[in-house]
Amino acid sequence: MNIEDLAPEICAAMPDALVVSDREGVIRVWNAGAERIFGFAASEAIGATLDIITPERLRARHWEGYDHTIATGQTHYGAGDLLSVPALRKDGAQISVQFSIFPLLDGDGGIAAIGAVMRDVTADFEERKRLRRAAAQT
Repeated sequence: MNIEDLAPEICAAMPDALVVSDREGVIRVWNAGAERIFGFAASEAIGATLDIITPERLRARHWEGYDHTIATGQTHYGAGDLLSVPALRKDGAQISVQFSIFPLLDGDGGIAAIGAVMRDVTADFEERKRLRRAAAQT
């Protein structure tokens, strides 16, 4: 088997969220991991913008960075670097996610879309907060 044959299965089976959004931030790919983590079915997420998972207070900053990356091809979070941010679930709950991004290029070498692989790290984040509070009290 080659990677082209395996790619759809890998995307469908991976436990992490795979989200790909176009130049305008409209979601074009939303795998089962994204459904599990964020609670939106693919049919609800595909065609919506990334605002569905971005807390309102962070949207301006998010879009500023997103637009800069689309326009320049530069990001502080490439090459496997992890970004940790709050995100929203469909039920309105805020979770903590870590993710890395990767550009998807068009035929001219410009950015056509941005992919992200995301993992829910809420439990780990809450445990670290609890440990810091406990350490501060001793």
